[in-house]
Amino acid sequence: MIYDPSNIFSRILHNEAPCVRIWESSLTLAFMDVMPQADGHVLVIPKEAAGTIFDLSEHAAAACMATVQHVARAVQAALLPDGLLIAQLNGEAAGQTVGHVHFHIIPRWKDVPLRPHGKVPAAAAELESIAELIRGAF
Repeated sequence: MIYDPSNIFSRILHNEAPCVRIWESSLTLAFMDVMPQADGHVLVIPKEAAGTIFDLSEHAAAACMATVQHVARAVQAALLPDGLLIAQLNGEAAGQTVGHVHFHIIPRWKDVPLRPHGKVPAAAAELESIAELIRGAF
């Protein structure tokens, strides 16, 4: 995949597009998905420009996984889901919709179906409310 520096995640990293931030390090950023599949759906992205996992340096990949684990623990503590889905999609055929490598942290509750991927926008106030709960769990 050829990296397009105008993708939405790159624009977020360059403060050209808004997001509801959860956690940030020198190498990664975690923020609320604006079209969450479940309440508390968080995305983790590297600050490195990489379209897929195959384009990501080992150093950035390790930083992403550390952030995924850190944020997942906070999501678990804050929202008390029955389970937690961690996903990472590569290429359009796999369901990747943004050409910047990213990891999904999706809380799961028994008998609550997931909303469609990238289809149902959430209200900004709702995202911020859930984000506050997650931030409080760090």
